[in-house]
Parts: sequence; C-alpha cells; structure tokens
Amino acid sequence: MTTHADAPRLDPAALRNLTRDGEGPRLLDVRTPGEFRTAHIPGSYNVPLDTLREHRAELLHHLDEDVILICRSGARAAQAEQALAEAGLPNLRVLDGGVMAWETAGGPLTRGPERWDLERQVRLVAGTLVLVSGITDLFLPGLHLIGTAVGAGLAVAALTNTCAMGMLLSKLPYNRGPRTDVDTVVAALRDSS
Repeated sequence: MTTHADAPRLDPAALRNLTRDGEGPRLLDVRTPGEFRTAHIPGSYNVPLDTLREHRAELLHHLDEDVILICRSGARAAQAEQALAEAGLPNLRVLDGGVMAWETAGGPLTRGPERWDLERQVRLVAGTLVLVSGITDLFLPGLHLIGTAVGAGLAVAALTNTCAMGMLLSKLPYNRGPRTDVDTVVAALRDSS
C-alpha cells in the first residue's frame, strides 16, 4: 500500500490564520458523527472516514483544491488524505495533531453533548478484556490468551497506525450518532462554494 507520508501538515496556528476572516480552506472532519457532535472546529464538515472512502469519487467533484483534513490526533486524517489523493485530489493538508492540538492551541470549538472519543473507548475495551481474561484464567486456564491477543492487536495498531478495535467501535450506534447522509454533505459543500 502506498502512503503519502510527505503530505503537508498544517499546525493549529497556521490554520487559525487561514480561517480568521471566515474564508479559507474547506475543513473536512473525518471523525465519527458522535465525536464531531461533541466538539468540532467551526465551519468544518463531518465526513466520517468510512463514508469518505466509500464516496470519495462523488465527493471529489465538490471539493476544491484547498482542503484541510481533521480528526482527533491526525491519524485518521492521514488515512483520508491517502484515500482522496488516490482518487486524484491534489494539495491536501492534514491538521497536525488534530482537534486535540487545535484545542490546546486555544482554537475555538463548537461543543455539543459530551461523548467518549474512540481512543478512550479502545482503552476501556482492551483493558477490560485483559483484566477479565487474566482473572478468569485463575479458574479456566488458557483464557489469558485473550489478553495476549489484545496485546498483539494493540502492538499491530501502533505499528500500522490503524486500529481494528477502533474501527469496530466506530460502527456502534453510540459513535455513529445521526447517520451521515452523503447527499446532505454534498449539498452543504455545493452551497458553500
């Protein structure tokens, strides 16, 4: 798989300067709808990573060449950059450090109901699986292998900068929030042109 590791990164201060007058690049937030509703950069559009991958050709026709991709920390935005670059959209940039860095730098956020982000959910599920398998191994030998498998999965996630557990958790109703309708996203992108 080809990666686009050389994709330009944009720090929060630079993005703030670009968006100061209300104009500027198009901001695509590729987090889940639940994460987006909790907090997002004003003026950004929510196009979850799975939706973006599935409908990238359709979205491509409604994106200009000045697009900033945003997620929680930058990893999913980099995956979105790769998908859009492969579809032929040049000049993509990723917000370095994502919404976390933006907030730390004092950037404004539109806030909604608080939800746990995917990373925190992954830590809860992985930790619980390891804890429960370790305790139940006292009564049913061999169950510690579940914890070993979770540890191996976390190591692979770190090495590949992807997370299968996170992808699975993102499909839960809690994380999906209101369903992202591609036609609504396209209409919003068209209206803002």
